[in-house]
Amino acid sequence: MSIELKYVIANVSDLAAAVAFWRDTVGLKLKFQTPEWAEFDTGATRLALQPATPQNPAGTWQPGLRVPDLETKRAELAAHGIDIGAAPHEEHGFLLSLFAGPDGAKVSLSGPVPKA
Repeated sequence: MSIELKYVIANVSDLAAAVAFWRDTVGLKLKFQTPEWAEFDTGATRLALQPATPQNPAGTWQPGLRVPDLETKRAELAAHGIDIGAAPHEEHGFLLSLFAGPDGAKVSLSGPVPKA
């Protein structure tokens, strides 16, 4: 099964300041921004920023992986003893779930919404 690194997500203490840094100082092209998310057009893998929370402290990063079949990949991870967390939920037109890497860092895993 193919796995794509679609996002690198930074948890930031100040979204506006972080957007200004990556856009104005570093020179990345801002794709769009909402109060809860900013995304830069950086090629095949996007840089995304989101406000930090107690569960996702400022300064931490999260890879965002995309697979063609989320249910199958979650089953594979579970078979390897990985806690695959809660059931996936739909967000931005994809199914999204989270699991933790070996040091506890969160990894988002997304796939297409199955057609009815």
